[in-house]
Amino acid sequence: MKNILLFGAGKSATSLIDYLLANAPRQKWHLTVADHDLSLIKSKTGKSYYATPAALDIKDDAARQQLIRDTDLVISLLPATLHILVARDCLAEKKHLLTASYIDDEVRQLQPEIEKAGLLFMYEMGLDPGIDHMSAMKLIHSIEKKGGQIFSFKSYCGGLISPDSNDNPWQYKVSWNARNIVMAGISGATYKEKGKVKELTHEQLFDHTKTIQVPGLGKLAFYPNRDSLGYMQAYKLEDLATFMRATLRFPDFCEGWNALIKLGLTDDSHKIATDKLTYTEWASHAVKDGTGTPEENIAQLLGVSTKSKVIRQLKFLGLLSTEVINLGEQTNAGVLQSLVENKLKMEPADKDMIVMMHEIEFERRSMATRMHSYMIVQGEDSIHTAMAKTVGLPLGIMAKMILQDKITLTGLQIPVMPEVYNPVLKELEEYDIRFEESFE
Repeated sequence: MKNILLFGAGKSATSLIDYLLANAPRQKWHLTVADHDLSLIKSKTGKSYYATPAALDIKDDAARQQLIRDTDLVISLLPATLHILVARDCLAEKKHLLTASYIDDEVRQLQPEIEKAGLLFMYEMGLDPGIDHMSAMKLIHSIEKKGGQIFSFKSYCGGLISPDSNDNPWQYKVSWNARNIVMAGISGATYKEKGKVKELTHEQLFDHTKTIQVPGLGKLAFYPNRDSLGYMQAYKLEDLATFMRATLRFPDFCEGWNALIKLGLTDDSHKIATDKLTYTEWASHAVKDGTGTPEENIAQLLGVSTKSKVIRQLKFLGLLSTEVINLGEQTNAGVLQSLVENKLKMEPADKDMIVMMHEIEFERRSMATRMHSYMIVQGEDSIHTAMAKTVGLPLGIMAKMILQDKITLTGLQIPVMPEVYNPVLKELEEYDIRFEESFE
């Protein structure tokens, strides 16, 4: 019997748990799911003979280390800042680790020790990052194998609401960790366009969003995602004139989010007392010397009319209400997160949607070609989401390959190699996660 330990039973864990338990009888696996919320774990594992729920305070070192000691493979779906606790324990206990999160500086410092221990720490093994790396590398390697010379690479991905459930002025609902939504783009973005490195601050990111055309969906807005340049080396495309990774949203979302940034409501740097503060007072704090009503002052600051779509969006979130916030000491981002979780939550029958598209320009036999490769995945409901499916299934498939001894890789890795992306992408097609391609 092989033991798998999963940390985190949140929104993204559903499909992963389903996959591991479906494979458990045949593969002779046992799954332990650790989370601080026992009832949440049980709602995901049901009464499965192959699953053990473990209530855990992740900061309890002894309990966490004991769970890791007793397992063969660890998967972490914890918030990104907590992975390092698990990573250090996996190194000490000589266990392989899988996660869907980005490689950060803390785990990068462990790289020599991971390599020396002969362990595999596979990071960025989810959706974005994850499926984006695997599908992009498959295309890049295929173009290069046929003698093509790539000169432009753009990759887009977004967790969106399905058109069937798109019924609010934000054109958005929360299908994953709301904290990540509020903090998206907080550190700005860096990418390369036509030979020039472009750097955008958080304030600039949503200000002039551009759009792309997605087959069957029409126009979607995009904004550059984090530091694209770091992936030029990973993709072995260091000499490209254009290289960008970007996030997709419906256009109205970007317009509304830009207003929240201008009002300072995404700030996470200092706490304010909210117990006697109304949402209107909070939303108006950036207004200096306004002479009209709070609504008029905010509209004036944003350069819009009181009848505009943006003011309608702010009202939908409850920002112009006289309700008292009552969240104790909170940052603006913390207050906004509670609003987003509440007002933009998915209803039980709502469906989400994942859209990913790669646009690669290359030359082969003196012919310039632009290739589009795109994927659209629809969720089933608010629990069995497209987000959970696309984040969880790559982790599950990778876990299976490691436990079947089909992977000999070691070290700190992301999934850019054929021995990982070929079998994973092939199995994902069985779950209707596949790409369509077109060429110009």
